[in-house]
Amino acid sequence: MQPHISVVSPVYRADKIVDKLVERITIEVSKITESFEIILVEDGSPDESWEAIERNCKKDERVKGIKLSRNFGQHYAITAGLDNAKGEWVVVMDCDLQDRPEEIVNLYNKAVEGYDVVLARRFERQDTFFKRLFSNLFYKVLSYLTGIKHDASIANFGIYHKRVVDSVCLMRESIRYFPTMIKWVGYEQTSINVQHASREEGTTSYNYKRLFNLALDIILAYSDRPVRLTIKLGFIISFISFLLAVFVVIQYSLGVISVAGYASLIISIWFFSGLIMITLGVVGLYIGKTFEGVKNRPIYITQKVIN
Repeated sequence: MQPHISVVSPVYRADKIVDKLVERITIEVSKITESFEIILVEDGSPDESWEAIERNCKKDERVKGIKLSRNFGQHYAITAGLDNAKGEWVVVMDCDLQDRPEEIVNLYNKAVEGYDVVLARRFERQDTFFKRLFSNLFYKVLSYLTGIKHDASIANFGIYHKRVVDSVCLMRESIRYFPTMIKWVGYEQTSINVQHASREEGTTSYNYKRLFNLALDIILAYSDRPVRLTIKLGFIISFISFLLAVFVVIQYSLGVISVAGYASLIISIWFFSGLIMITLGVVGLYIGKTFEGVKNRPIYITQKVIN
């Protein structure tokens, strides 16, 4: 029998949270229907998260566990969960309980009004100042580079109709970023304000290096604007250089310049050499990501499945 609702949550460093996560999800989703499944995807966590998932799977067959062979990343784990979700409606949420299970009912009630996607907007984020600052900056840059407006208060948490999930699952590119993929597939989308909770246990696994690498991957995967910007920059510098060359020739003809400047020559060489290296670097990054994509490796590898 097809469940009415599937709840997908990637699990990493959450062995002390899993029991509470399953309990709260079960209580809240049961207010909507008894026909549901909870899919917990263990993303190569170094703690005892998988043992906690196994324990909950034995208690309730509606809890399903997927163990990946290594740490692939949050959005790859989400993909694994979506590939296995059977529900007419699919809820995606983080495992750290900052996405409150108590908001699932509100998301569902809004969805049945006629929406295929209802996103959770965190109107008061319970994160550190620097994380909020970096997040706002990242989404502004991402919005500019991709041409798609992104809201820093919206992440993965939301409810999605099965046809939306099926459309996302058809996208098998090697670089995964769930919010952008949801934006791309379209359908009737809206958002509601939800309360954002503080983290139950531990600290986030996303340090600033990982966030930067994620941002770089997303920009390279979903936008070619950096290449276009380097081309525009090249034309602008070439035009300015031409004007300066004309100016120097006129100055030389009038006798204002008698000896060519060593400093200006060296500065020009270093400046244009740096510009060339930057341009080659941007192109190289795109070639590298293309190389990764044409390998056609699996997006993730499943090691174990329960229920």
